[in-house]
Amino acid sequence: MPALVEAIHVKRKMVFEFESVPYACLDSDISSPTARGGQTLVRLKMRNLLTSAVFEKTFKASDKFKEPDLVLVPASYLYSDGDGSHFLDQESFETLTLTPEMVGAALDWLTEGAMLQLHKFNGNPIGLQLPIFVELEVTYTEPAVKGDSSSGSVTKAATLETGREIRVPLFIKAGEKVKVTTETGEFAGRA
Repeated sequence: MPALVEAIHVKRKMVFEFESVPYACLDSDISSPTARGGQTLVRLKMRNLLTSAVFEKTFKASDKFKEPDLVLVPASYLYSDGDGSHFLDQESFETLTLTPEMVGAALDWLTEGAMLQLHKFNGNPIGLQLPIFVELEVTYTEPAVKGDSSSGSVTKAATLETGREIRVPLFIKAGEKVKVTTETGEFAGRA
């Protein structure tokens, strides 16, 4: 039987199951009673891991949640088509398909063969977790013009091999590989 977690012990970034759906806690706020005999309440800001919907709900401190049957499995990106995005589970070697809603903007950072982690809930894929950094090739950027670097932190637009456009320093040229932060989409250095 899965372990039960009381609402008062749910902290930021924890995952729990509520009404047979996995949730991630984004924030928790504990309200202690002012009157004698009052109940301690816990207000949770939570994200539904199936739909990505975010909302707040208040629970009694003693309410209990199950730990979800949520696992991360290593996978590699294969391709995308009209049916969705296809990934190869590196443990079972089966092809898993995720809908565009499950993948979201992650395709901006994925090239064929890219390694990542797939979330599975009760054995079914529900989403993915990108690595913190990805290395991608710059396919197009304007050449730097002499005298542009007077202020020191000047950047220019660069198009990556996935089609995503980011800002890079002036010294980056087309054909170079760059390291990009997947969370913010910012240039992190040369690869």
